Amino acid sequence: MLKIALTGGIATGKSHVLGEFRRRGVPCLDTDELAHGVTSAGTEATSAIAARFGSNVLAPDGSVDRQKVGPIVFADAVARKDLEAIVHPAVYRAVAAGLRGFELSGPYPAAVVDVPLLFETGHQGDFDKVIVTCCNQNVQLARLRARAMTEADARQRIAAQWPTEKKVSRADFVIDTSGTFEDTDRQIEHVCGILSGASAVS
Repeated sequence: MLKIALTGGIATGKSHVLGEFRRRGVPCLDTDELAHGVTSAGTEATSAIAARFGSNVLAPDGSVDRQKVGPIVFADAVARKDLEAIVHPAVYRAVAAGLRGFELSGPYPAAVVDVPLLFETGHQGDFDKVIVTCCNQNVQLARLRARAMTEADARQRIAAQWPTEKKVSRADFVIDTSGTFEDTDRQIEHVCGILSGASAVS
């Protein structure tokens, strides 16, 4: 089973692309969903986050409140690194367990894992291939503004990640989501075909 990482900047269409892979029967993991799990109430990561940032960043149910942590870590690079040092190891353990589960329940030609900060965390070597989503930055900003984010906040989020061009240069496959959903889906179908063929001969 080929292990495929799906990455790209914020609001470059990763969720749509991941959903389309799922619709085509490809087993998928979303590290954002896994992060919600590791920062739920009572976990080791949640306790460590509360110790680092204060108990006021917790929601009433005891989980980490992203609306409270977000403004802190995106305004302070040191704080962001501290948060990542707590959350990322737990998430990658969950990814490894999930991929092992797919291998045991397969056979599947490939599995796709959505990892927004793949290159930033240096984990590209954990995967056989990397898909990068990209789009025009004006489109990216418009998508973030549609999430009720100010332009200043949107630019801050984009700046906290590697430039899209740098990610694209390291990709095995690039899916440009600047156009219509149909345009994007044609690219996904093309990549699916290549991955199925690659798995058959690997």
